Amino acid sequence: MKLIRFGSLNKEKPGVCVDGVNYDVSAFVKEYDEVFFTEDGLARLAVIVKEHTATLPKVADGVRLGSPVARPSKIICIGLNYADHAKETNATPPAEPVIFMKATTAIVGPFDEVVIPKNSVKTDWEVELAVVIGKKASYVTEANAMEYVAGYCLHNDISEREFQLEKGGTWDKGKGCDTFAPLGPWMVTKDEIADVHQLKLWLKVNGQTMQNGTTSNLIFSIPFLIAYVSQFMTLLPGDVISTGTPAGVGLGFNPPVYLKAGDIMELGIDGLGSSKQTCIAYAAN
Repeated sequence: MKLIRFGSLNKEKPGVCVDGVNYDVSAFVKEYDEVFFTEDGLARLAVIVKEHTATLPKVADGVRLGSPVARPSKIICIGLNYADHAKETNATPPAEPVIFMKATTAIVGPFDEVVIPKNSVKTDWEVELAVVIGKKASYVTEANAMEYVAGYCLHNDISEREFQLEKGGTWDKGKGCDTFAPLGPWMVTKDEIADVHQLKLWLKVNGQTMQNGTTSNLIFSIPFLIAYVSQFMTLLPGDVISTGTPAGVGLGFNPPVYLKAGDIMELGIDGLGSSKQTCIAYAAN
């Protein structure tokens, strides 16, 4: 199944995409959140879709898509998880996963605008595969880690490199700015992805291909990451693990290339759809 959320920001309703058509399931499902996943919502939703597709209301063309999952308890990100990306940023591939957190207030929809933060001169792009957790996970083993996966979605882990790397402390400073986590268009349930380690992922800026990678080049596999992260924190249903980005980020160019107002990012992953964001300048409310 492909889960969507549609409607205006912070007022989204749950839906599904079936054969390219978006349907409203809000009469049966309240939200795609921790409660939904905890209460075996995916299984219930599958029955609803099977029995009621013919009568479900269609979502009108042009209606905004939000993040396919409601605001999770946390977004956990993995840094330097592709060897080519580590190399381009002059970093040593890590012996163990690099973990940082991304603010959930950064979440926006797949076609929403991205705001260049106040005083930013080094805003960058990162196409990533995001894993959505389906049930509570603590001290999970690698052997059974995939049992805890609800599905996957496309994530643009937008980063402000000066904030991230030049202001001391942890990377989180450059990762959690408002609009820095476009998710979607869909959350695709894991049964629809034959091999999560054989997916192509790409990103373009103003029509020029910047990133063109494959999840076969992950340093740490999806099961390993779930097991590893669960040793340090409890993963709750609906939580997101973003698994790293391949080479081709702006920081890696010589000289570096960064986003500016008016730039358009387009990105996608096999089976998970594509998204598009236009950058705008920060404006005080």
